[in-house]
Amino acid sequence: MPIPFARRLDNVETSAIRELFKLLGKPGIISFAGGFPDSAMFDVQGIREAVNGVLADEPGDALQYGATEGYSALREQLAHFMASKGASGVAPQDLIVTTGSQQALDLIGKTLIDPGDRVIVEGPTFLATIQCFRLYGADLVSAPIDGNGVDVDRLEQLIVEHRPKLVYLIPTFGNPSGAMLSLERRKRVLELAVKYQTVVVEDDPYGELYFGDAPPPSLLALCAQVAGSRELLVHCGSLSKVLSPGLRVGWMIAPPELLARVTMCKQFSDAHTSTFAQATAARYLQAGRMPATLARVRAVYAQRAGIMCEALRAELGEAVTFVEPRGGLFVWARLTGAGGKVADGKLFARKAIEQGVAFVPGAPFYCSQPDTATLRLSFATADPDKIREGMARLGRALVA
Repeated sequence: MPIPFARRLDNVETSAIRELFKLLGKPGIISFAGGFPDSAMFDVQGIREAVNGVLADEPGDALQYGATEGYSALREQLAHFMASKGASGVAPQDLIVTTGSQQALDLIGKTLIDPGDRVIVEGPTFLATIQCFRLYGADLVSAPIDGNGVDVDRLEQLIVEHRPKLVYLIPTFGNPSGAMLSLERRKRVLELAVKYQTVVVEDDPYGELYFGDAPPPSLLALCAQVAGSRELLVHCGSLSKVLSPGLRVGWMIAPPELLARVTMCKQFSDAHTSTFAQATAARYLQAGRMPATLARVRAVYAQRAGIMCEALRAELGEAVTFVEPRGGLFVWARLTGAGGKVADGKLFARKAIEQGVAFVPGAPFYCSQPDTATLRLSFATADPDKIREGMARLGRALVA
């Protein structure tokens, strides 16, 4: 007798990125496919000191069950961290610690989405968000973006047309697009939320990874300038890209009524995020090492992004277009087909694997009407020499 799986699984597929990783066992392959930070950038000494301090000073609390809302010391440090980013009105009780920001997305799905609800996401957007919201039965609607983020005029039209349960955005260096929503558009998004009484979810795992000038303030930080918007905004943050993914520390800031429901659902899921990981993160933030860590990470990623863009132009020329990223982990590119060269991202990915280089085709990042000519390249985990060699291999794949 076959196992009677839940019908909700009919709406989702295995991650195209995870499936791609199965092809990366070929010796000598250079991968730009991952969406994770470089492990060489982790502040191992600082984390070690934090762990040792926790075990020396608070072992009973750190190794015990904890509150679902989060470890109190970490919630205090995260409130300070948000204040340093311009969101000065956040108190510890305004947030819940989650097991990575991806759990925050799952909790949003559990608490807000009913089967058939319309949800607007960017096109393209974070693949796990598409999968997660579809798991809860959402009918996803794609809002187009450009180099300055979501097209707010089109977003308003879609809100009017579909009356969505929520709008999900990655305003700062989005995955996969790398786009940065302009200040003018950020304010307009908050105005639309108030005008149409629509919940907006701001996902911000990359906002601290900027190159050069800092990005505009987060939607959360701008809420004070748009009356009534704070009550309609959910902000998700993470330490995964700036400290360590292995700690699995994220957080959600939300209106009290939603936060209460989220807390209840998290109790059902995992009781609480690891207290040991939370205590370690709190001790690390308290030690004041984060600014120096961020400065080092920004410098390295900025160099790698610049090298990748320069090599892309040199090796692929007019066969590809892209907007040079101002932060984050990714270059989002589009094949033009110039000179009769390949213009399909999936086909190009197969040719690239044959040449010993990997990236992620762009189509899976769209909830509908995918642009099959697009592709995502991560520069985070490759050193300059590998980036240059990888781009040369892409050039060869283009004519193979």
